[in-house]
Amino acid sequence: MKIAYLICRLLLGIMFTVFGANGFLHFIPQPPFPPGFAMQYMGAIFGSGYFALIFATQLLAGILLLFGRYVPLALALLAPVLANILFFHLTMEPAGIPPGIVATLLWVVCVLNNKAHFLPLFESKTRTA
Repeated sequence: MKIAYLICRLLLGIMFTVFGANGFLHFIPQPPFPPGFAMQYMGAIFGSGYFALIFATQLLAGILLLFGRYVPLALALLAPVLANILFFHLTMEPAGIPPGIVATLLWVVCVLNNKAHFLPLFESKTRTA
């Protein structure tokens, strides 16, 4: 399981480091979005400058995963990013969902390996100091 976790962590780190850096450096050409809601959504994200936060989050989390430092933080940062990727493709561009599913499966393996860090989030009562 340790080797599977290491492979998943590194693949997830590479994926988000590359795509996060691509958001700033544009070394992977982006195909045009189909007309409709997907184009409007992406137009709003890029037109407002919100993309910088998204790509910076991806880049930071990817680097943390690659170096194996603050892995629970990196996984927590990627949770909403992955949710947005999945819901975007489910609702607006279903053909592009396979990479999102792969990234989510890699993320799940990493979270399960770090479950001790995430279990307190599911406690119904908080502890007082």
